[in-house]
Amino acid sequence: MRVAIAGAGAVGRSIAGELLDNGHEVLLIDKTPTAIAVERVPRAEWLLADACEIASLDEAALQRCHVVIAATGDDKVNLVVSLLAKTEYGVPRVVARVNNPRNEWLFNEAWGVDVAVSTPRLMSALVEEAVSVGDLVRLLRFSHGDANLVELTLPEESALIGTAVGDVDWPADTTLVTIIRGSTVLTPKPDDTLEAGDELLFVAAQAREEQLEELLSVRREG
Repeated sequence: MRVAIAGAGAVGRSIAGELLDNGHEVLLIDKTPTAIAVERVPRAEWLLADACEIASLDEAALQRCHVVIAATGDDKVNLVVSLLAKTEYGVPRVVARVNNPRNEWLFNEAWGVDVAVSTPRLMSALVEEAVSVGDLVRLLRFSHGDANLVELTLPEESALIGTAVGDVDWPADTTLVTIIRGSTVLTPKPDDTLEAGDELLFVAAQAREEQLEELLSVRREG
């Protein structure tokens, strides 16, 4: 998979390193000469250019990319890069970094953003996830389709404990994608039974989140 990353700062380089380790092709784009530190990510391609300019993106052959990540420290730049990647080059997947949470509402399908990642929001969500049991925690927002990645740790008193995944009447527009049980990551099967302390990860429509939380937190009788 070929991935272009706009912004070669610490965030962009970190993402590039992980993607390269997973066998992907990575192009880092930055307009600041001092940011072009090839020795830090030597396996990546590098381009000194302004990712907000069509000529630069033509040079980057953005139409060949499967994913574009707008990872600069400037929300305006990230929005422009996202919009150009989606509308001018038809990139299938556009991921954008949100620097200021107050701007998060802009990072949606209208601006070409498929997934918006707000670092402050993600950090606070991970803190909540570590200390909360029985409360729904939103980890990530997918702009396309108005869906979120949410997590809930199943409390001991939940009425669903011992119930098979396939027997649960899950809300519409909700999919259980992963069960984390201790150090084990499970792909849910219909006959898997839910246990206390399971971390359940769902992709769910925002309108269904409250309904999902209520379902998972209903207490057993007696």
